[in-house]
Amino acid sequence: MLSNTSRILGLSALAGIALTATPLVAGAQGERFTLSGGDVGIYNLVGSIKAVSGDGGDVIVTVAKAGKDAGQLRVEQGPIHGRQTLRVIYPARRITFADDERHWGGDGRTTVRVEDNGTFDDNDGEGSRVEISDRSGGLEARADLTVAIPKGKAVSLRLAAGEVTVSNVDGEISIGVDAARVTTKTTRGGLSLDTGSGEVSITDVQGDVSLDTGSGGITLAQIRGDRLAVDAGSGQLRATDITAKTIDLDLGSGGAKLKNVVATDVKLDCGSGSTEIDLASDVRLLDIDAGSGGVTVWIPATLGAKVDIEAGSGGIDLDFPVTVSRWDSDRVVGTIGDGQGTIRIDAGSGGVRLKKRS
Repeated sequence: MLSNTSRILGLSALAGIALTATPLVAGAQGERFTLSGGDVGIYNLVGSIKAVSGDGGDVIVTVAKAGKDAGQLRVEQGPIHGRQTLRVIYPARRITFADDERHWGGDGRTTVRVEDNGTFDDNDGEGSRVEISDRSGGLEARADLTVAIPKGKAVSLRLAAGEVTVSNVDGEISIGVDAARVTTKTTRGGLSLDTGSGEVSITDVQGDVSLDTGSGGITLAQIRGDRLAVDAGSGQLRATDITAKTIDLDLGSGGAKLKNVVATDVKLDCGSGSTEIDLASDVRLLDIDAGSGGVTVWIPATLGAKVDIEAGSGGIDLDFPVTVSRWDSDRVVGTIGDGQGTIRIDAGSGGVRLKKRS
């Protein structure tokens, strides 16, 4: 889980990859760099990273600098731990980032440890402590990057504060931010996100999705893959049209609402907040552990499962026939239909409702 102080992300090592840089100064359009190789890392402390589909065999990065101190920024490139990298270097320990739209949320302040080479999030907590805030007195500069990614590349995008967007990209994409909003649309291939604070929106994915976030709302839609995994500290999760073999959600607070879910195994651990899930297919396993807040599950009429439901308070409401082997004031054990699957629900407080899907 990320924090607003420092975060650690591992980097895989691939050796023997060439890099060429062709800075073409083009006024407001920025400088253009070409990175060769199958594994690329992009680092920028403040501003934005916009990843889009690219042609050819190389990753193309355009860097546009802004702010009264923009002239102090420089761009470096080269292999680090076997991965080809492009890094925007900020020569200061304090950076002023006045983002009118407040994409990065939080209290307008975050810190990160940065190596002299401009890398962060993968340095085991080493490097110099850099403070980014919306208060005056720091280096007033930012960089806005556009990253064109050809099909099949593995690309790591790292940003401390600002906004990351990814659209129409086919490859293995890793995103790490400290305090930033992240939006992805129409991606193919694995998608991994590690965020400290800020809203996350993921739409139209064909591939596995892994999300680890500290705080901020999460919106998921049109996910198709073998595995969807979310580990969230706080903030509500909303998801619709999710198809996966395995869904694993670990949510601290804020609750979850999932609609039109097709999955073999679903595990949901929610510390607080109401939980609602609409199953569009039979399941092998549905396992829900809710600390506080009600639990509502809509299931298809054809679903069959052994059920074990326990509610600390709020009662249990079943909307269809159940062959009951045990029914206490706070627990029901029995069988629905052919009993081929398993449904386990443990609600610490709040009622549990199983409703027939219309």
